[in-house]
Amino acid sequence: MKAEPAAQARLLNLQDLDSELQVLAHRARTLPETAEAARLKERADQLETDLIAAQTKVSDVERQQRKAESDVDQVRVRADRDAKRLESGQITSGKELQNLQSEIASLGRRQAELEEVVLEVMERAEALDATVTRLAAEREEAIAKHTEVLARRDTAAAEIQWDRTRVTQDRERVAGEIPADLLALYDKLRGQYDGVGAAPLRYGRCGGCKLSLSTVELNEIRSHAADEVVRCEDCRRILVRTEESGLGGQAEQ
Repeated sequence: MKAEPAAQARLLNLQDLDSELQVLAHRARTLPETAEAARLKERADQLETDLIAAQTKVSDVERQQRKAESDVDQVRVRADRDAKRLESGQITSGKELQNLQSEIASLGRRQAELEEVVLEVMERAEALDATVTRLAAEREEAIAKHTEVLARRDTAAAEIQWDRTRVTQDRERVAGEIPADLLALYDKLRGQYDGVGAAPLRYGRCGGCKLSLSTVELNEIRSHAADEVVRCEDCRRILVRTEESGLGGQAEQ
C-alpha cells in the first residue's frame, strides 16, 4: 500500500485522538462517583430494611406494653374491689376474712410483678425508639449524600461527553484527510491491537510494541520509498516514519 508521507503522518494525529477517546471512555466507565453512588444506595437500602425491622419491633413492644398495663389494671381493679369488701365490715367469717386478706396480699405481689414487666417493656420501647430515630437519621443522611454524589456523577459525565464530542469532531476532520484504503487498514489494525493501529518509528524503536528494530529491519525500511506504507514486523501495526526515526540519510517526514 502506498500513501503520501503527509497522509501517513496524519495517522499519528488520528491515533492520538483515538487514544484520547479510549481514555475518555474508560473515565466514563470508571467514574469514582458511580461506585460511591452504588455504595450509598446499598447503605440507604440496608438502613431502610433495618428501620422497617426496628419499627416492627416497636409495634410489637407497644402491644406488649398495652397488654402488661391492661394486666396491671385488671389486678388493681380486683385488689381495690377486695379491699373495699374487706373495709365494708360485711364479712364476719374469720376464714373468709383470712382468705380475702391472703388474696389481697397475693394480688399486691402480682401487681408489683406486672408493674416490673411494664417498666421493663417501657425501657425496651425507649431503646427501640432511639434506634428508630438513629436509623431514620442515618437513612436520610445516606439518601442526601446519594443525591449529592449522583449530581456530581452527572456533572462529570456531562463534561466527559463534551470532551468526547469535541474529540470525535476532530477525529472526523482528521480521518477525512486520510486516504480511504489507508484509513480502513488503520481501523482494522486498531480493532485487532488494543486500539492502536499506527505508531511512530523513533530512534529505531516501534512506538506500538516498544521494541527496537534490528539493523536488518531498519535497512529494509530505508529501502522503501517514502510513500510506501510499512509495518512493524513484531506487532504488525502501521509504522510511521518521523524525523526522529533513526534511519540515517533516508528522507523522513
